[in-house]
Amino acid sequence: MKRRIKLLVLFMVFSIVVGAHAQVHMNFKFETPYGDNKAVGKYAEINGAKIYYEEYGKGEPLLLIHGNGGSINSMGNQIDYFKTKYRVIIADSRGQGKSEMKTDSLTYVQITKDWEGLVNHLKLDSISIIGWSDGGIVGLEMGISGKAKIKKIVAMGANLRPDSTAVNGWAVKEVAKHKKEVVLKIKEKDTSQNWKTEKQMLGLLGDQPNIPTKDLSKIKAKVLIMAGDEDIIKNKHSLEIYENIPKAQLCIMPGETHFAPASNPVLFNEIAYKFLSETFKRPDSNWTKWK
Repeated sequence: MKRRIKLLVLFMVFSIVVGAHAQVHMNFKFETPYGDNKAVGKYAEINGAKIYYEEYGKGEPLLLIHGNGGSINSMGNQIDYFKTKYRVIIADSRGQGKSEMKTDSLTYVQITKDWEGLVNHLKLDSISIIGWSDGGIVGLEMGISGKAKIKKIVAMGANLRPDSTAVNGWAVKEVAKHKKEVVLKIKEKDTSQNWKTEKQMLGLLGDQPNIPTKDLSKIKAKVLIMAGDEDIIKNKHSLEIYENIPKAQLCIMPGETHFAPASNPVLFNEIAYKFLSETFKRPDSNWTKWK
């Protein structure tokens, strides 16, 4: 399926037009029916909503958190890779996939509380996280809240603010444009789509998150900030996030976009696994200290 990016990052298209002609091809076809696997799929009642989740593999718990408008299947490339190495736990975030919305104004704070609720439901002692886009934001929010014991966080394409200081201007404009279209559809009582749900998803993109940079200092986990060098998130903003987390590393992937976890999963997964599996080190290039 081909369509122009309209940054509701409804995200899960099979090829996305970036700019006038360039295309990003993504893989969402897997042998295992991720997101609809009756053999492992379960629901948990969390914060007043039924949240759907699946588990794969054994070992240390690793949460995979998808992006806006996505679902469990969105991170099938990561499930395939990491399920042989970890106990992979992945859910449809509130209002997406098979999970209930049960709110009129969805927030990252609410989604964060849901994931913390799932951690408690599964009685997980400690976790690591790979979050993509909105999932990266939630991963950072979980690190800031400190309500779950987190070893490491990989945050791909995350942002602290929804404005053009953090997000490329074309994306900010597209979200604003689409919000107006959705409001009009609701006024017209159009029933071709669930416009009220779409409005809430756009509210995440256009009005949130609003994370003070200083709050990043609260994160005790080791964090890898990742982005493509042609990401939706500005490179200087990814650098801002990295520089304000005490124990962090930064990876700007050359020749990649916001969609690297699905367009180049081999590269993304290997970088993420290297960070998760190796001892964390933030090197100091000040040679005067090497004496």
